Amino acid sequence: MPLNHRSSNTEERRFRLVKFFAYTSFIVLIIFSFPFSVVTSQKAKDILMRSYENYAIMLGDNLSHQVFQNFVIPVATRFGKISLRQEEQQKWLDQIVRNTIHSFKIDEVNIYDIAQGLVAYSTDPGQIEKKVNENLGYKKAVEGEHSSGLISGGSYLWGFGLEKPGAEKKLRTYIPFRGMDPFTGRKGDVLGVFEITQDLTQEYQSVIKLQYLIFGLSALIMGLIFVALLLIVRKAEHIIEQRTREQMALEAQLNQSERLAALGQMIAGVSHEIRNPLGIIRSTAELLGEMPGSDATQKKLSGLIIEASSRLNNIVTEFLDFARPQSPDIQESYLNEIIDKNLEFLQPELDKQGISVNNGLSGRLVRLEADPHLLYRAFLNIFLNAIQSMKGGGTIRINLDEDRLHYFLTIEDMGCGIDEETMSKVFNPFYSTKDKGSGLGLPIVSNIVEAHNGSIWLESEKGSGTKVIIKLPKGR
Repeated sequence: MPLNHRSSNTEERRFRLVKFFAYTSFIVLIIFSFPFSVVTSQKAKDILMRSYENYAIMLGDNLSHQVFQNFVIPVATRFGKISLRQEEQQKWLDQIVRNTIHSFKIDEVNIYDIAQGLVAYSTDPGQIEKKVNENLGYKKAVEGEHSSGLISGGSYLWGFGLEKPGAEKKLRTYIPFRGMDPFTGRKGDVLGVFEITQDLTQEYQSVIKLQYLIFGLSALIMGLIFVALLLIVRKAEHIIEQRTREQMALEAQLNQSERLAALGQMIAGVSHEIRNPLGIIRSTAELLGEMPGSDATQKKLSGLIIEASSRLNNIVTEFLDFARPQSPDIQESYLNEIIDKNLEFLQPELDKQGISVNNGLSGRLVRLEADPHLLYRAFLNIFLNAIQSMKGGGTIRINLDEDRLHYFLTIEDMGCGIDEETMSKVFNPFYSTKDKGSGLGLPIVSNIVEAHNGSIWLESEKGSGTKVIIKLPKGR
């Protein structure tokens, strides 16, 4: 397997691993973002619960103190015993409780008589004298311990930790009601139980909204990360595809170069073998045509042989030029002078075909380091192609642009143009659209230009003329 194929396969395997990692990372991040939001919001709920539980305990201790000091002792002194069935005592206790809780956000306060197991007092009159629900919180308060519990009317989405918004939430706290020594302040036995209910619906909904916000932001961030990873993956796919195409093109070019090198060696050998007998045929034909007594028919046949041998010799010369391209003899040259020599040589043919030349190099001195003889041959071939494509006359335009390091010479004709399929083959050796062409003209031009560290390309459409652009280095 070629080295570039192995490296390409290695890159593709690495890329598949990166791609798998990108998708897996996104899935893992999404999976973990959900419990993260649940845990975070649950932590916030716990903090909220503890805060309001401490708030209720503080209020319960204050209630216990106020009720004992301002109700139990005075009522026992005045009436001899406490009887909340008496309207006066009931109102007295209600005023004390409401004065104590009026600045606090309390939904309901109940006071339980642990001796009778009844609700002795409640801010909701409908609860008075109802039997006590002896739940765990109540039992702990009877034993002298604080306890709290959340009363929830909501439900969870999909059985997970995300609660549906809008449900009512209340915190119920049980606090022991103790007697105390009015002189020392030391707490005594448990006389009853305070039940304080706080409405936490609004605060709890804020936490639930925070939970959804955290999950939404986490999903959004993960989505953005995934999009970024996806863009990187797509970019990597494009780069790998481009590299694969480039490697295939380079391999095809290398194979083509190897085939052309072998073909060049064969052509060089065959051309030498053809050139020697071809010279003998040409010289013999010339002698036959000049012999005394030669009639018109003999001279005509001799001329045809000479013409055919000359054309064959030119083809052999092109074969040799392509098979063994000359190394350029770099020297100080002037591009405008080379172009002028081409046009001077071709002037009779230009006049014959009715073609004018708009030479943008006239009056300019364009210096470069090049082999003027090879460039002359290259430009001559390009001009001949332009002339042959303009059967009805027209104008050839020559323009020159430049940057800091290069010249860009453009030779534009008004000929028949080149279709897309032909355009892809014009630099292929032995490809020609002419009946008598060898198909080596433009390949030889390309070899000459590339030998000068330049490049050549064509721009054309069928029926709209052709531009030949030649890029050449300026030299020092």
